[in-house]
Amino acid sequence: MENMAGLGEKEGAIKVGTDIFAEDMAEIALRFGQNERFADKTVVITGCAGFLGFYLSHYFARLADHGLAPRRLVLLDRFPAGKPGWLAQLQDRHPFVTAAAYDVARSDERSAAELAEAHYIIHMASIASPIQYRQYPLETIEANVWGFRRLLDAGRQSLSLEGLLYFSSSEIYGDPETEFIPTPESYCGHVATMGPRACYDESKRLGETLGYVYHEQFGVPVRIVRPFNNYGPGMSLQDGRVPADFARSVLRGEPLVIHSDGSPTRTFCYITDAIVGYLKVLVHSAFDCFNIGMDKPEISIAGLAEIYREAGARRFGYAGEVRYVPASDERYLIDSPMRRCPDLRRARVLLGYDPVVTLESGVDRFLAYLQKAGSL
Repeated sequence: MENMAGLGEKEGAIKVGTDIFAEDMAEIALRFGQNERFADKTVVITGCAGFLGFYLSHYFARLADHGLAPRRLVLLDRFPAGKPGWLAQLQDRHPFVTAAAYDVARSDERSAAELAEAHYIIHMASIASPIQYRQYPLETIEANVWGFRRLLDAGRQSLSLEGLLYFSSSEIYGDPETEFIPTPESYCGHVATMGPRACYDESKRLGETLGYVYHEQFGVPVRIVRPFNNYGPGMSLQDGRVPADFARSVLRGEPLVIHSDGSPTRTFCYITDAIVGYLKVLVHSAFDCFNIGMDKPEISIAGLAEIYREAGARRFGYAGEVRYVPASDERYLIDSPMRRCPDLRRARVLLGYDPVVTLESGVDRFLAYLQKAGSL
């Protein structure tokens, strides 16, 4: 199972070689600073074809440019939109990179030898877009639960595994009460077990429980990350989440459409800040879960639209307006949280994690990347 918002060779697809992407890669390597840890190690990534998988795959592959190449980089995905061209480029450039079509929840087991030699496994295979996971609820549950359990079973048998990173979600918190904003990892959640979003929220929660049990019972080196609203170069403009929708509207000169009253609030984390955090969690020395994202500003969707509108005006002469249009799907807003903001104190203290890219700068970089990549 993969991130079904994964990029193919279509609108919004990554163009390797743009200045902004190269700058992002250099920034990640510099700020993470523990790059030697992966030298001569085997790294397996499930769900590699999506937005985050693209950045992580290139990060590990580019370690070879500094004499720190992994022994093997195994990239797995279902590739429903076809295998993206950048994967072939990575394989051509780096002989240690292999990519295979693989459904982590349903395909035949990978060879015992391949998983047994893994030093790091990153499990991102899932469906993260609300529009898409509501279309594929069973597949979403399978990837987050059954697929993860298969990896945990492999990790249980491994003698080399140093870290198994499970991508959970900030959605496991549901719609927190006001006194739990910003939301710490200790908050147990206010989540609906039935409803259009439950397939994602609850399967991520159960995945966390599985990780905890396998760590407690068998010593599997599980680490859990809870991402908060990542955005930036590499997002499919068909993703269905607000940062991608607004970017597409700006590029096309269309109105910025909001399907709520604009008052729900979120924080948004630029891709370089996010990837640095994920790598820090991957190599953390103990079982734990961490919020990774940006904790300021907590901004309304209407406020985010204004930032896109202003950035588009500066860069493209964009003159579109903000429109409030009810969603065609009457269940679109059911169980959608009113506020989402992470408490990052645990990540700051234990990981030294400190996001630095402002929302205005990140949005401008995102739009500039799309402009240079020829997405206009």
